[in-house]
Amino acid sequence: MKANQFRELDAAQLQEKLKELKAELFTLRFQLATGQLQNTMVISGVKRDIARVKTILRQLELKAQA
Repeated sequence: MKANQFRELDAAQLQEKLKELKAELFTLRFQLATGQLQNTMVISGVKRDIARVKTILRQLELKAQA
């Protein structure tokens, strides 16, 4: 997902998305360990999405404080 698509979501939806992404990352790491994962670049993409969501959540938090 692109950052613009994440920015359209509210904080509760972002928290839910973050939980989903972390679960997906766990699944991908498990697949990697068992040799079932074909494309290892998927892990990097999920990590980037997690970072994007965390960044946007932090921006929303700072905006609410101001």
